[in-house]
Amino acid sequence: MERKRVKSDKVRAIGYDPKTQVLEVELRDGTVLAYSGVSQEVHRQFMNAPSPSSYYEDKIADEFSARRM
Repeated sequence: MERKRVKSDKVRAIGYDPKTQVLEVELRDGTVLAYSGVSQEVHRQFMNAPSPSSYYEDKIADEFSARRM
């Protein structure tokens, strides 16, 4: 899946597959995490957040299960 770069101190890029509802988050340290069951609306809000790092920590990191890629 293609990831789009974002301006953030913690998150480097974000990818999303609407068919499988998988969100990929590439962190600045190179870690890539795949989150399951993420709605298109959450992805949209994440991409448009004024602070992607804060949105990630508040709405994604602890709310969805992740696996390391």
